[in-house]
Amino acid sequence: MPQQPSLVVIGAGPYGLSLAALARERSIRTTVVGKPMSFWREHMPAGMFLRSSADWHLDAAGTHTFRAFLEDRGIRAEDVDPIPIALFLDYADWFVDRKRIPVREEHVRRVSRVDDGFEVELESGERLHADRVAAAPGIARFASLPPWARGLPPSRMAHTFDAVRFDDYAGQRVLIVGGRQSAYEWAALTAEHGAERVDVVHRHDTPRFAFVDWGFVDPLVANTLASRGWWRNLADAERESIGRRFWEAGRLTLEPWLVPRLDRRNVRRWPQAEVVEATEGAGEIHLRLSNAERLAVDRVVFATGYRADVSRVPCLEPLLDRLRIRDGSPELDESFQTTVPGLYMTGFVATRDFGPFFGFVRATPASSALIVEDLLQKP
Repeated sequence: MPQQPSLVVIGAGPYGLSLAALARERSIRTTVVGKPMSFWREHMPAGMFLRSSADWHLDAAGTHTFRAFLEDRGIRAEDVDPIPIALFLDYADWFVDRKRIPVREEHVRRVSRVDDGFEVELESGERLHADRVAAAPGIARFASLPPWARGLPPSRMAHTFDAVRFDDYAGQRVLIVGGRQSAYEWAALTAEHGAERVDVVHRHDTPRFAFVDWGFVDPLVANTLASRGWWRNLADAERESIGRRFWEAGRLTLEPWLVPRLDRRNVRRWPQAEVVEATEGAGEIHLRLSNAERLAVDRVVFATGYRADVSRVPCLEPLLDRLRIRDGSPELDESFQTTVPGLYMTGFVATRDFGPFFGFVRATPASSALIVEDLLQKP
């Protein structure tokens, strides 16, 4: 029987851990490099709640699920709605332990193609050799900012992924730019930690605060597994319809448990508006909005989302000339393989070729299954 290919997984977030677990179960020699769930631990606030269902989990084998973790801890799923981020991090630790996933808690310096596969150089200087590499870079390097942000001093601005210590905003006037869940949840947390005033500005209407049933994602993931290339073979109108559904669920509808937390005198909302001018002076930031309103604030927090840009992943720099990239995302085949043979990329960077649901934990088992199936089919 031929020896299974060796695999290095770069990234120890949900997609990386899920893939490593399934690959090891299928006897693929696998090494994971990265700090487990580091983005979630370091760039999401401790008081955050998830929008996901208790049915969302990491295990492509369907055994070590989030529900199984809750049962193991004697917790009823209905008692954890919404799900605290700390509880899901406990689940991730439990998953790594139960799956016996060895993780090298280092950064990857560079990935190079060599005759017999890949060389992965670690920050320590050690070099790993593998037949295949799967990169799950997450979103940390892809923060999106509006052009006018370039004129602000770094000490007075932050993207939400770096604005997680809310005591820093106590007694300050804070502008939050954006209208999605993160914008309003950060507004609640900032106000609860003693901000003098919080202003939320966004271009669309004030979102509805209502329960969202994310069950509509399940058949989309199932279709991806049942039919290779399902998303890319959809008609444009069908993809746009699905995109609108995500827009309505993720941006135009926010969680109702935010309502009482936002019902404070020091939280103001500015829908259908955007910043058209920002200047600094007299120790504060002066802003002019498109509705002619003028605000003076101490800090600006950008809840403006993320945009994939593979060129911003430093360890992949040696491979960029061989990677075919469109709109910042790698071109992927039906098994997440890039135009560099043997290099796979998954998670947020795969949303263009696989659909917006691959930016969610829900799609981790499907991604893992497709990649592992492909690895096992190739010599």
